[in-house]
Amino acid sequence: MIERSMGGIAKRTDAIAFAADIEYPVNAKPYYVLGGRAMEIICSNDKLVTYLENAVEVNPKQPVLIDKYSSVSIEIDVNALTDTEGSVLIGGIMEHRAGWGSLWQFSLLIVPKIILSSCLEIISSWTTKLAKRLNVCGWLMNCQYAISAAGKVFFLEANPRALGTVPFVSKAIGHPLAKYASLVMSGKS
Repeated sequence: MIERSMGGIAKRTDAIAFAADIEYPVNAKPYYVLGGRAMEIICSNDKLVTYLENAVEVNPKQPVLIDKYSSVSIEIDVNALTDTEGSVLIGGIMEHRAGWGSLWQFSLLIVPKIILSSCLEIISSWTTKLAKRLNVCGWLMNCQYAISAAGKVFFLEANPRALGTVPFVSKAIGHPLAKYASLVMSGKS
């Protein structure tokens, strides 16, 4: 059996078929937007048409990001740092306590996390591999994952840049991750 995609990029003309394929409700946001600006949870074809006509009218040639929304999934944010020697430091793993796709600014974040140890192993492994593959030396990298109610891990995205969660994690773990990143950029391991 082939599993359905949990989301991806669709052109406006294909967005309705794409959303129907992954099943409603979905998160939708313009591809060119950073963060959650113009992101909406959409529950039907009619609502998606309205969204595409209004929220995306700024640039209709750009694709739309559409992800499966699930209020029973857990979203995970990871902040990591890689040095010139290829060592990867996972500074923090945060668990969102809001629906999949909610912005961290509007979520309750939990550090330390309350997720299954098998999921932690997968998340740590994937984050390390991504950091090395993307060669994000000296940069704070943010990865986002989702864990289904059945305990399956899904990779959502990697940002080879620091996000606003870095100060939160730094305070929670008692280590200045941004300072460490600047030291790594200057050649420290």
